[in-house]
Amino acid sequence: MATTQIETVTTTADKAKLAVAVVLAVGAIVAFYLLTRQGALVQWAALLVGLAAAVGAFATSEHGRQLWAFGRDSWREVKKVVWPARKEAMQMTAYVFAFVLLMSIFLWVTDKTLEWVFFDLILGWRK
Repeated sequence: MATTQIETVTTTADKAKLAVAVVLAVGAIVAFYLLTRQGALVQWAALLVGLAAAVGAFATSEHGRQLWAFGRDSWREVKKVVWPARKEAMQMTAYVFAFVLLMSIFLWVTDKTLEWVFFDLILGWRK
């Protein structure tokens, strides 16, 4: 059964919310640098409050709601994953390391063999 995706049309109000979110985020960063004489506490408070307001404005837009829904769906899918036990994970990690070690040795031997064939036997560049 195929699910249909409904594409929503971005309204002017939604675009305004996104613009407000961008302005608030930029304003928070600018305020952080302009308030250097006020102390670090005031700087960080202005930055965090401005960014929180920007996130709030973004969350009220259609894009924010879609992002929140995507996050919920992703979290729901992560809960469905059957994670391996510690022993199983350690065994698979050991297999991967052993395979990487064997492949690196194989590629090194192949490289040295080809180097010997081309440079020593065919071209005679080595002494």
